Amino acid sequence: MDKNEFFREATLRICGNLEIEEALFSTLQLLQQTMPVDWMFLEHYDEKLNSTQTIATATLAGGKAVDLLTLLSADAQKQLFQYYQKKSQKAHLLENPRTSKVAMEMMHFHGINLRSLIVLALETGRQILGLLIVGSEGDERFSQKHVDLLSLLSEPFAIALSNTLKHRSELKLYDKDFFWEVTMRICGNLEIEDGLRACIEYLAQHMPADDIYLARHERDLGIMRIVARASKEKGERMDFLIPLSEQAREAMVRARQTWLADKLPPVLVINKCEEEPVARCVIEALGKPASSAMSMPLIVEDQVVGTLALVAEGSDRFEQHHAQLYATLKEPFFVAMSNALKHRELLKLKDLLVDDNRYLQSELQRLSGDEVIGANFGLKDVMHKVQQVATLDSPVLLLGETGTGKDVIANSIHYSSSRSDGPFVNVNCGAIPDTLIDSELFGHEKGAFTGALSQKRGRFERANKGTIFLDEIGELPLQAQVRLLKVLQSKEIERVGGVKTIPLDIRIIAATNRDLEDMVKSQLFREDLWFRLNVFPIWILPLRDRKADIPALLQHFISLKARELKLPAIPTLSSGAIDPLMEYHWPGNVRELENVIERALILNPSGPLTFEHLAPRQQKQRKSLELPEQGAATEILDEVISRHIRGVLSRTKGKVSGSDGAAAFLGINPSTLRNRMKKLGIDCGRKRNL
Repeated sequence: MDKNEFFREATLRICGNLEIEEALFSTLQLLQQTMPVDWMFLEHYDEKLNSTQTIATATLAGGKAVDLLTLLSADAQKQLFQYYQKKSQKAHLLENPRTSKVAMEMMHFHGINLRSLIVLALETGRQILGLLIVGSEGDERFSQKHVDLLSLLSEPFAIALSNTLKHRSELKLYDKDFFWEVTMRICGNLEIEDGLRACIEYLAQHMPADDIYLARHERDLGIMRIVARASKEKGERMDFLIPLSEQAREAMVRARQTWLADKLPPVLVINKCEEEPVARCVIEALGKPASSAMSMPLIVEDQVVGTLALVAEGSDRFEQHHAQLYATLKEPFFVAMSNALKHRELLKLKDLLVDDNRYLQSELQRLSGDEVIGANFGLKDVMHKVQQVATLDSPVLLLGETGTGKDVIANSIHYSSSRSDGPFVNVNCGAIPDTLIDSELFGHEKGAFTGALSQKRGRFERANKGTIFLDEIGELPLQAQVRLLKVLQSKEIERVGGVKTIPLDIRIIAATNRDLEDMVKSQLFREDLWFRLNVFPIWILPLRDRKADIPALLQHFISLKARELKLPAIPTLSSGAIDPLMEYHWPGNVRELENVIERALILNPSGPLTFEHLAPRQQKQRKSLELPEQGAATEILDEVISRHIRGVLSRTKGKVSGSDGAAAFLGINPSTLRNRMKKLGIDCGRKRNL
């Protein structure tokens, strides 16, 4: 349960039980899910008597209503006031309760001995209201996390304590069933407009009520902002601005000052709205006929942040007993206003997060390459296959040597698909330790294993509604392969340590530089998983077989690396600089080319760029190929060509012609390839023994 869920559940328990002892016991049961609680005390501080009044207690056996006074010593009173002086800190952890005079005097009075305590200061406005004490019989049972959690309950318990005191001392002023019903309606709806509609539907049974408005006064702008309104038929969220006249603004300032000084009644009865400046501005802006209204100020941290106005059409509709009944709802509506403001702030933050995520996705797309270099030359056939499969949800298997840009092709498939607005999650299967692979891919529940302190979503769950790219799939352990096979078959996962099945809507792209068929024969890769993944294989040529792409790649990486290295200008190339790049074998493929270009920029950031540092390696390669006899060299060359052709034929299952045949991969005419195969003694049929 996250903090928002905890706060909502706790508030419903605290404000949803009319009897304080039931609220205290219900809250203790909720707290026991997250912390070791044995006792709870709700204390009211009586400043005139310098004492605390125990209102209610709760243990594991149940709750109990109490009405007992505990006289405090001078030292205890001093410590009590210290809890309220720290405005930024509501809850206080007493690691050793014996050092607290307040705690010791209260425990002595109740005849108990608690070794761990958290004290929650309760206040309303500027008035010290009391304390909530949470205790455990064990030593050092509470942590700062528990303190932070309890801090969320300061306002609900202050409301509950205030309401209880009113119930006990002023019960005749209102009907407790009325308070219960309205509180449940306003606190039982997360959306403020729904809560207001439910409230006015009930209020109309006890007093005149046509509309109810939640308004926020923005003094700096001189306006009234209607946040929400409701009638008996519907509730609606609003953001309606009402400019206030100068007379109305002056009236608001006076009202604020007198409300904060407690010189105005908790509810203002306005039986002729056209005669009151603020009410007149609001009624005219909303286009309402002559009306009566009851206005209740909502005060947050000594600031009048808004008002709750109940409106009835016609003049002289409200009487004093209506105002007394309406005034009892101040605390629940205060919670509703506070929660509505927090909820709107969370929605704004969520929108910002979505916008930031969208920006980061576009940045990742830009960095990884929203344009595939070589799409019109060496990778033309690859991009044709990408276009064929991108709009589908079929699994794709990318094959090729390391450094050929399989991640760029996977990225291109995702952003060319209908899932482009969803997440693209990249997983390097070879970089995750075997002991963590299940947790990383599928997530885990709290307590599933040592160190699992909280629930965690796995990579598959994070990729829901999008694409997951499993790079280096050949490095995946056999145990994880079994679970991956289940995901491919059922599109469902279970977190480690969990029993709940989580449905997924994802597209899987896998990549490897290893020969999975050989791994299947060696029982290093599951055959059934291989069949599931090998739906649409795409072979990505190594750079040495598509050197026509080198000029475009060179310009792309020079521009990219110049920005990364923060160079003032993009360096130029020296004459003939590209020649060693075209002659080089490129065993590291595109990744090696990228590194070579970055090295050249570091060595000569102002240009012109040369790639002479490739020369020693090239000379070494040429030296290793020098043979004393031309015949021997020819035999070695034929052997190299023969191995290369056999390797390509192995990838194409022996197919020579066609767009996916060996001739297309090698970039030569099928007849020329067959003649060369015949000369080298390679079987031209598809069923051959390579």
